[in-house]
Amino acid sequence: MAKQGQSTTSLEGLTVAARAATSATPAGKGLPPVHLWNPPFCGDLDMRIASDGTWFYMGTPIGRAALVRLFSTVLKREGDKYFLVTPVEKVGIRVDDAPFLAVEMVVEKEAGGRSLRFRTNVDDWVDCDAAHRLRFEAAADGGLTPYLHVRAELWAKVTRALYYDLVDMGEERMIDGEAMFGVTSSGEFFAMADAEQVRAAL
Repeated sequence: MAKQGQSTTSLEGLTVAARAATSATPAGKGLPPVHLWNPPFCGDLDMRIASDGTWFYMGTPIGRAALVRLFSTVLKREGDKYFLVTPVEKVGIRVDDAPFLAVEMVVEKEAGGRSLRFRTNVDDWVDCDAAHRLRFEAAADGGLTPYLHVRAELWAKVTRALYYDLVDMGEERMIDGEAMFGVTSSGEFFAMADAEQVRAAL
């Protein structure tokens, strides 16, 4: 038996279990249904997702992109904690900021405006819309850090370069009687900050 907070799960064992879980997902049906799995907690694994999106195991970066992609498909968030989940086990991991990084953006023109699509560092494509919203949080340097909702309670931090692209395409709108600066996608307006504050910062 593992002591509380410790896990007997090895990286190899978790890899095998994750592959089994994802291979059991019907072809073309998307990601494994981790939201339906509630296995027993097996302790914490020495795995960390850094703020730049790099995955570490026992302090060493996981260099295999395919392995990171595999683990990302069985990632689950419960409250402020993150877990890798299979039908038979759940292990805790640490996430410094957001578990994903939005590294590429495609702007598509539509009849009613534009649609923004983002690619994450694990090669998921996410359409920015009412179900996958952008939110902006104050950064330590006084600027803003955008986050994109990927799925469930999982978010991707948008890179600084893409943030500047969002600012370039931003516009002002009146929201509840207040002038706000933000960006539109798929018919939705995502407010960044008070328009007067943005003008003063430019």
